[in-house]
Amino acid sequence: MPAQPSLDGVRTASSSTDRLFFALLPDAAAIARIEKLVRNLQSEFGLKGKPLGAKRLHVTLHVVGDFPGFPQDLADASVRVAQSVSAMSPFKLVLDRVGSFSRKAHNMPLVLLGGDGLANVRTLQQALVDAMTQARLSCGGGPYTPHLTLLYDDRHVAARPIEPITWTAREFVLVRSLIGQGRHEPLAHVKLRG
Repeated sequence: MPAQPSLDGVRTASSSTDRLFFALLPDAAAIARIEKLVRNLQSEFGLKGKPLGAKRLHVTLHVVGDFPGFPQDLADASVRVAQSVSAMSPFKLVLDRVGSFSRKAHNMPLVLLGGDGLANVRTLQQALVDAMTQARLSCGGGPYTPHLTLLYDDRHVAARPIEPITWTAREFVLVRSLIGQGRHEPLAHVKLRG
């Protein structure tokens, strides 16, 4: 991942220990369906990659950045900005396809994707990116494809339809990822109030 600006504007890469990002987290029923789907896909395709644990399943909305240490002031400011875009009503997410997200030689993410069932995700994501950029807390975002990563594997799985996995997004969360440790810590929950 390219270096990200830190609070003091210094770019860091290998010294980064913490990543902050906003995400939508699946509910317990969706997690159970996701875990069952992963087991079925592992069996069908002979996938050897370890599934992401339930506490790491998410749909990323916006990556604030990677930092050498935990940037408490930036986390607090990011939550304040996120609250400014929380007037949206809760909405249903629909993930109805699965496939590998890249064609690199190994360690490809296997992800859930969706079409029209993710329109509100895109709307929320764009509002959040715009607000964070206007507040000068991040550099905006590039192309965005909402997805939920299931596991990483060397075997490519062509995109295909699945029985839809759905849940109602009632909030989004600022998450701290401890880089290289496989741990995510929810820091703040921002309720959708519309």
